[in-house]
Amino acid sequence: MTTPRSATETFQISAEAAELYEARFVPAIFAEWAPLLADAAGVRPGQAVLDVACGTGIVARTVADRLGGTGRVVGVDLNEAMLGVARRVRPDLEWRQGDVAALPFPERTFDAVLCSMALMFFPDRTAALREMARVIRPGGVVALCVPAALDDQPAYGPFVEMAVQHAGPEARSLLGAYWACGDVDELRAAVTAAGLTRVGTRTHLGTAAFDSAEALAVTEVEGSPLAQRITPEVYERIRAGARDVLAPFATPDGTLPAPFRGHLVAARTPGS
Repeated sequence: MTTPRSATETFQISAEAAELYEARFVPAIFAEWAPLLADAAGVRPGQAVLDVACGTGIVARTVADRLGGTGRVVGVDLNEAMLGVARRVRPDLEWRQGDVAALPFPERTFDAVLCSMALMFFPDRTAALREMARVIRPGGVVALCVPAALDDQPAYGPFVEMAVQHAGPEARSLLGAYWACGDVDELRAAVTAAGLTRVGTRTHLGTAAFDSAEALAVTEVEGSPLAQRITPEVYERIRAGARDVLAPFATPDGTLPAPFRGHLVAARTPGS
């Protein structure tokens, strides 16, 4: 996942927010999906692999470990703060600043392009997929994972609705953007429209692991611009509300293994 960017909202991520992303979001959610995405792409030693919208680089790091020092791994992201964290964590990998609308690579550069939890933030998803396909060699793989729709999220759905009640409609836009690409039929249609041949679709029910319901609320609010747009009183009501709406998923010791559903899609370029 990366700096969220949509047609209606541009998220500007500070260095502090990027460090928060690495410290909270990656272990809580995204580390589980990185190996699943690598599996979907069939990543193997010797390949050249691009991690698009790499954020702080969990997918690129996972792929690099699988390649075992062979091949090439590149992470590209629009936000320099995210890349700063990625470089700090894995200085041995290649990190590039760039936009998915115009990837800074020649045609047919990579064997696989992976994109984790970011497609929903691209203003033109089909165009982004075409650009990913452009830098793939014939027969190469584009693999994606996205969160399922908010209505299909047993924990996050009630949480977002509660936050909207306290913070107003803007909270739905800021917290709901993550789930905007969760319709499987629309996802498949975008892949086909980009000239790719879908080879596999899988829905996985994972876990967003937090120390508490309040920790989930803090991570979601402070990981978005919502934190700067609400009063301390509203923030406290959201944190208290999270304890109530997420209580069904909490363990006796208070930790929160919240269910998190997502979709994985793999597609090939012509020439396979």
